[in-house]
Order: sequence, then C-alpha cells, then structure tokens
Amino acid sequence: MPVTDVQHDMNNLTLTIVAEFAAPVSRVWDVYADPRQLERVFGPPTYPATFVDHALIPGSRSTYFMTSPEGEKHAGIWDIKTVTEPSGFTFEDAFSDADFNVSTDLPVSQNSYAFVATDGGTKATYVSTYATAEALQQVLDMGVVEGATSAINQIDGLLAA
Repeated sequence: MPVTDVQHDMNNLTLTIVAEFAAPVSRVWDVYADPRQLERVFGPPTYPATFVDHALIPGSRSTYFMTSPEGEKHAGIWDIKTVTEPSGFTFEDAFSDADFNVSTDLPVSQNSYAFVATDGGTKATYVSTYATAEALQQVLDMGVVEGATSAINQIDGLLAA
C-alpha cells in the first residue's frame, strides 16, 4: 500500500497524506499529467473518475466527474495555480454542478502535491488546506480520508502496468 501516513490538523486546517511509490518521480508525474492515467486512479475504485478537460498548465481549469455505483455523477474542478514539472503542482479543488459551476455549499480546498525522489522511488506528499475547521470537518465526515487513501493506493497497480 503506497499510503504511509494520514494526518489532519484542525489548528492549521490541513489534511496531509504521504505515499511512497516504487517508481521514479517522472513516472509518478506522468500519472497526474495525463488525464487518461489520472482518471484510472483519481477517486475511490467504486467511484471512477472521468476528466473532461485536464492540463497541468498554470491558469488552466481541469473538469471532472466521478460516477457512483448507482450511476450518479459528482462533478468537480481543479484550478491549476503553479506547476513545477516533475516535482509538483498546486491547485484549488472545488465541487461543482454538472455544468462545472463551483458549488457554494461545499468546501473548497487549496492543494499542494509534491513528489521527491527517494532511494526506492518517489515520496508523494498531498496537502489540502481548508478555509475553516468546519470545512475540514465536513470533508472528513464525507469520508475524504478513506476515499483519497483508496484512490492513491490504486497508483501502484497503474505504475506496474
């Protein structure tokens, strides 16, 4: 299992997930840069993702939806802020309606994904920061830890393919 640590910090309003992969940084980067690879590992296995638009370019907007086992679609957007290929990128993640308009009823997070070379491959650190403790608690109650962990744990299979 790639996920080695999960911590949430209500004082700093962060959720941090650390994972290690037996692949070089450039290969892990490719998973996030290529929408066809990303949709194979973004979201829990029972909620496959489909990226409609995706490019890791500062100022771009990625749009996606995840499909529940019952066929319900849940949409979201990433507004890409910074990109440092292949070591990481930052973005704002928001829930949206089916037309990719940001939902004002659900939390928005600021995210930093960082990839660092290790002796055996890559250490990935995913940090999500929320505006309020209530927003962080809301996503924790929605199961973000379980969902993100199961999503990230799929990456090993893709890297081995």
